[in-house]
Amino acid sequence: MVTIRLTRRGAKNSPFYHVVVTDSRKRQGGLSLENVGFFNPVARKSEPRLRLDLSRIEYWVGQGAKPSDRVKTLVKDYRKQATQAAA
Repeated sequence: MVTIRLTRRGAKNSPFYHVVVTDSRKRQGGLSLENVGFFNPVARKSEPRLRLDLSRIEYWVGQGAKPSDRVKTLVKDYRKQATQAAA
């Protein structure tokens, strides 16, 4: 089964997450099929906090991939943020 989930990168006390499409049986930091964005929970003012490739996420969900609960929340927030920026 294919999942869309976060994989942690970054230094100690400075988390940084990649949003990746991977096989659910693989380890968290293992080889992924595709990198579809990133999440930086400790971003400064000038740094982007979240960036996602929504078209690729929709493609993988259409192919049967299951996003994790946190990724679902991030996608929802990103879409909301994008509509506010467009308005």
